[in-house]
Parts: sequence; C-alpha cells; structure tokens
Amino acid sequence: MVPPKSKVDLYTAIRRDARAGVSYRALMREYGVGFRTVKAALESVWPEPRKKPRPRGTRLDPYKPLIDQMLRVDLDAPRKQRHTVKRIFDRLLDEHGAEAVTYPMVRAYVADRRPQIAVEAGRGVVHAFIPQSHRPGAEAEVDFGDVKVRLAGEQVTCFVFAMRLSYSGKAVHRVFASCGQEAFLEGHVHALSMLGGVPTGKVRYDNLRSAVSRVLSSRSRAENERWTAFRSHYGIDAAYCLPGIEGAHEKGGVEGRIGWFRRNHMVPVPEVASLAELNAMIEQWDEEDERRRIGSRPRPVNEYFAVERPLLKPLPDEPFETGRLFSLRVDRFSQISVRTNRYSVPVRFIGRTVRAMLHASELLVYDGQTEIARHERLIAKGQARLDLDHYLEALVRKPGAFPGATALEQARSAGKFTPVHDAWWEAAKAAHGERDGTRALIEVLLMGRHVPHEHLVAGLASAVGAGALTADAVALEARKAAEADEVAAPVVPAEPERTNVTSLTERRLAQLPPDTRPLPSVAAYDQLLQARQQADHPAIQGEMP
Repeated sequence: MVPPKSKVDLYTAIRRDARAGVSYRALMREYGVGFRTVKAALESVWPEPRKKPRPRGTRLDPYKPLIDQMLRVDLDAPRKQRHTVKRIFDRLLDEHGAEAVTYPMVRAYVADRRPQIAVEAGRGVVHAFIPQSHRPGAEAEVDFGDVKVRLAGEQVTCFVFAMRLSYSGKAVHRVFASCGQEAFLEGHVHALSMLGGVPTGKVRYDNLRSAVSRVLSSRSRAENERWTAFRSHYGIDAAYCLPGIEGAHEKGGVEGRIGWFRRNHMVPVPEVASLAELNAMIEQWDEEDERRRIGSRPRPVNEYFAVERPLLKPLPDEPFETGRLFSLRVDRFSQISVRTNRYSVPVRFIGRTVRAMLHASELLVYDGQTEIARHERLIAKGQARLDLDHYLEALVRKPGAFPGATALEQARSAGKFTPVHDAWWEAAKAAHGERDGTRALIEVLLMGRHVPHEHLVAGLASAVGAGALTADAVALEARKAAEADEVAAPVVPAEPERTNVTSLTERRLAQLPPDTRPLPSVAAYDQLLQARQQADHPAIQGEMP
C-alpha cells in the first residue's frame, strides 16, 4: 500500500477504511499510527494545527522593558536627539551592567520594537493603500525618468518626460538631453498637444526644482515664476506630492508607467543618430501602446481615451515660449557661454552682444531679429560645439590656423568634412602650395552656404579626379550635380580614362533648345559666281544663248 502523502490524506484513508468495517487495532497496524491518531481522524476531517513551541528566552529579556522605556521617551524628544541603537547599547552597559548582551541582539530588537511602540502610542504610519476612482478628463500625473541611450555611437544618460491621464491610462513620452526647466515645459507642450486638451482637475507632480523653488509645508509650495506663468497660460491646476519617498505612491500610475515603458521599449539600449530620431520612434510606440489593456480592465486604453478626450479643456490659441533667453557677449574666440558650455557664432559678431534662446534640445542665437546660429544642445558640462562655417572669414586671412582648428576636428567627427574634402585639399596643396591650397579649400567651403552639401561633395570628387584644383572648377561641377538631380536625366556612365570636367561653353550650349531650322545652303550665291565668270571671259558670254 502506498503511504499517504500528507496528514489530510492519512485521515481520509483512515476514515475510508473505518467505514468499510476495519477495526481500530487493524487501522493502527495498517498505517503505523497510535490510538489517538485514529480517534482524531474519525472525529474530524482536518488535523489539529501544530502547536507553536514557546519562544525560548534570551539574555536580552530582562532588559527589554528598559529598551521599551527609552523608545517611548523618544516619541516626545527632538528628532535629532533620539536614541540610536548604539546609544541604547551603551546605556545598558554603563547604567545596568548588561555585560551578557551583544550589540546585534539590541539592534534586532530595536528594529522590530520601535515601529510597534509608535503604533501603540497612536503615532505610527499605517501603510495602507486606498483604492481611488478617477473621473474622465479630470486628473493626470507627470514625472521624469532616466534612460540610457546610445547616441551617435556613445552611450549617454537621457531623461524621459511622461504625462499620464489617470482615467484612461493614456500616456505621452518624450526624451530630452536634460531634465531642466526647458525640457519640463517643452514636455508639457508636446504632451498636451498630443492629448488634445488640458485636464480639468489636478495634475500631480514631484517637488522638482523646475516647478518648486521652496517647500513651505507638507502641501504648500513656493513655485518658480516661469512655471507659474506656464500654468496660468494653459490653466493647469498643480498638486504636489509629499516630499521624499513617502509621496511617491501619490502618483504611482506614472511611476509605474515609466518603468513599464523603459522595460518594454528601451531594452536593448536603443541606438540612434539623434534624439529627434528617437522621439519619432517614441511617438509610434505611444500610439501602439493605446491598443493594450491595463491590468484587468475589460477594454483597451484607446477606448477609454475616446471617452476622456472630449472632456479635456481646449488648448490656448497662442503658444508659450518655453525657451530661456540670455543676453551674451561674443568673446574673441567667436563663442558664447551658456550653462557651462560654449557655442560658436560667426566671427563678424566678435565683441557684440547677442540674444541666445536655449531650448531643451537646441540653442538659437539672434542678432536683433535675425537668426545667426543654431546648435544642438550639449548634454555634458564643460564642452564646446563649434561650427566650421562660422570661422571661414577669419581662416581666409589665417590659413595656417586651419589644420589645427577645433571646428575642423568637430566637422570631421560629424561627417561634414569628408575624406573627399581631404583628398582635394592635399592635391591643392601639392599644386599651389600650403597656403594657397588651403585658401582654395576655404573658398570651396564658403560655397557651401549656397550649394547643398551633397552637391559640393560631388563637385569635389569630380574635380579631384580630373585634377581641377580651383574653386571655380569645383563650383562648376557642383552646379552640374545639382542640375542632374533637377533634370533627372538618364545617367550615362563616363568612359574610363576621360575627365568628367565640362567646359562652360558646352554647358551653356546644352541648355539651348534644339534647332529645327534647315541647314544653310550657298546655292543662291552660285548665280553671282557665274555672272562674274562671264564678265571675265567675253568669248564665253557670246556662246551663251
């Protein structure tokens, strides 16, 4: 017979055999149990619970009332002058001679007993969560979370802004290089435009510095002025969570949403060329996520959002400028300093004061109302972003500074100064000398302000293959590449060993319409020739009829 697996199975087998008429003694012998076990099985289906053994005493037992008294005194003591575990242990040794007590014994008892004493005194925190119901279009939550991104081959830390509607669970995300106020405001503008309106009730936030300048009490805040103006513009009613970890559960929906988004869309680490490319992917992910169901909800997010969207407040007609404006002086290196980083402007503005508008992802520089520079915002601190085009006028006069220019190094790293540029430059230096060859290259780069980059590179490639090492020849070939793109004529492969340089005359003739006139003829002038021959020879004239 197979022995029962548990005590319940044993009781079941004993009761079954007893109903079949098996005696007590036979049951005891069959199952190897005593009389009390057989009797208990016949009296109850469930075995009696095992009695817990009485806890053994420890060497700390005589001192537990003393420790409890110290912890009760701490309830009314100043926060910074309460008993630590070490202080309790030292007092037991010094005042009560507890030589047999060890520090780990005291530490374990205090860790368990301190919260119990607080609860007994009515001052303990009850860790309970109250289910909440949210009205459609009324509430939302906002938060930032950090993510790792491989940006242009380098792994960097970026920040994802998230806004989540509490009723439908519809969430909008956007990644920025920082979590500063510019990103905070631009994230709101993007999220509200994607949602199509503003929540009518509370929007919950952390006490982040982009919105809160000072925490006055548990719920009262001194807000940042720009954030106050932004809230007023969009009609946002902000509610701030309790400071620290205690307030994290007050906006648990968006906290959990950021974690879910990071695990499902940022694993493995995304590799992109720019944050704009990543944000385009995120918009598609957000649209796909609307088709999922949250938890045990019977319908997907998009169906709940369809109910919620008409109830949102309309967006304001006028936009809000989210960038921060700076008035800066251009130094002798043709740079301005913004938030510990340096950005270049054209050299003609050295010594002048310009206006810089800093956004979350880019920096715009203005001279009056004219935009003079545009840069992608740097992520790390203490860096510089220099545009080679800004220094070309100065480099024409100082061609010796061109090879070691930091702007040239950055242009190479960004792919704007290609190996084709280098090949043409080396050939020009060999033909015209170091100085004149470099100046010729700078003249070619100046053409980049009017000629698209790809056409200029094509012109350089054609010119270097033909040995045409002047800026005019490169301009001619660049125009030819541009016209080939516009006309979209069939491409005729060039014959080997032939140059691909077109003369100016051939290019102009190629643009003329086809000539449909008949070829010229000199037949009409033959009569004059015959008349002259008769005048020179009278004998021939008399023979004519």
